[in-house]
Amino acid sequence: MGEVFTHRLRVRYSECDQQGVVFNGHYLFFYDVALTEMWRALIGEYGQMVQDGYDLVVAESRIRFREGARFDELVDVSMPVAHLGVTSMVVRPVFRVGERLIADGEVRHVFIDPASKAKREMPPQVRAALEPCLEATAPGGAGPGGAGQAAGAASGSQSP
Repeated sequence: MGEVFTHRLRVRYSECDQQGVVFNGHYLFFYDVALTEMWRALIGEYGQMVQDGYDLVVAESRIRFREGARFDELVDVSMPVAHLGVTSMVVRPVFRVGERLIADGEVRHVFIDPASKAKREMPPQVRAALEPCLEATAPGGAGPGGAGQAAGAASGSQSP
């Protein structure tokens, strides 16, 4: 497997439901925060890519829930890159609290022109930055990944 970027978040009380676990809708928010931090660490400021005429949209997402994370726990979101296509990329996030698997999934993104919203080839500098993160398996990648580089805790959301 290639290098796997991991971002750590602390569960806030407001993210928990009446059962005392993280409400399921927050996992895509956690993913978005981790993607933003991965982008910043590996590629640079997301806004610069948009200024250069590229944007990234979610085309498909799937999250499989295994066990609930709880208030004040530290959730590590690992971001293995499963596929880099011509106009798309697939990330298979893995959410863990310590050794406990909380959730995993798959998110497909498509690169577009911000003005026309038409598909666009992935920028070469993005491809070069993400290729070391590709899962080292058959085309399409394998199952969810594990440990990797840890980034700091995040308290807010920014969309890449």
